[in-house]
Amino acid sequence: MSETDDTIIRLQLDQLQDYRFEIHFGGDVPVLMSDEPAPLGTGLGPSPTQLLSAAVGNCLSASLLFALRKFKLTAEPMRCEVSSRVGRNPEGRVRVLAMDAVLTLGVPAGSLEHLDRVLGQFEAFCTVTQSVGQGIPITIGIFDSTGQRLK
Repeated sequence: MSETDDTIIRLQLDQLQDYRFEIHFGGDVPVLMSDEPAPLGTGLGPSPTQLLSAAVGNCLSASLLFALRKFKLTAEPMRCEVSSRVGRNPEGRVRVLAMDAVLTLGVPAGSLEHLDRVLGQFEAFCTVTQSVGQGIPITIGIFDSTGQRLK
């Protein structure tokens, strides 16, 4: 992509009731419902903070999978758990203060050649995490199926 080839992502949110919205992504993508947790909303869908957390985890997982597949490596099934710490900033406003993502490979690390190269580069290709990480600290841990910490 050249410097002038920006992509525009468009979606539409329609209020259903109170803090509950339908999110329309277009095309064949199913509509997603979001909602704030009680007491504001009813919690009938993921909250904006949960969606942000899911976007970071999904992007990291997809980037790691892509990097593994570039080397023809299979580490599936993979899992990613994201914890987002929500609290008040110095001005007293509620914010996402930090995020922790833990990715777990579905195989032992010893069965994967070139794993050091994969782990050294996959984060740089994660559009969402690299963007969100400019404003929210994100810690990333990688483990194999035996529980060995790889990063």
